Amino acid sequence: MEENPERNIVNKVVVVTGSSRGIGANIVKTLAKKGYRVILNYNKSENYAQNVQKELINVDIFKADVSKKAEAVSLINFAIEKYGKIDVLINNAGISQSKLFTDLTDEDWNNINSNLNSAFFCSREAAKNMIHNKSGLIINISSIWGITGASCEVAYSTSKAALNGFTKALAKELGPSNIR
Repeated sequence: MEENPERNIVNKVVVVTGSSRGIGANIVKTLAKKGYRVILNYNKSENYAQNVQKELINVDIFKADVSKKAEAVSLINFAIEKYGKIDVLINNAGISQSKLFTDLTDEDWNNINSNLNSAFFCSREAAKNMIHNKSGLIINISSIWGITGASCEVAYSTSKAALNGFTKALAKELGPSNIR
């Protein structure tokens, strides 16, 4: 991601899902301080999102549960309507779960799918704009547990392994359109 030295700002628009706290908030802070235009996405942590926004310039906040198609589409459309493009999508939103495999309920299993659904819905919508612009970058935040698996985290490990496969396949499909 290149900076524009003439204006000392970056002419790049970045959407970071699940970014009101933790890794996502740090990604937002780092990019905003470098001059990127950042859309901070949150679902439940509005106070955290507002606190991050107060510290920085170039940050918009947008509430959406990106594991739901309509809300993910709204987030991506917000960025495109406001800035005309999305240069970078960072799929960071996700939930974790620590539970014995034999204690997992059907609801637990279905809920953990939000880790993959959020990346799918946001990437699919953002890719349309990126393909049109013949440029873009999609970063999916995964976990070592998606590679090695973790005891008491079967559902979480499975969702992150699926995200890793999604990332590899998507890179091959979008690469010819100059999207990394």
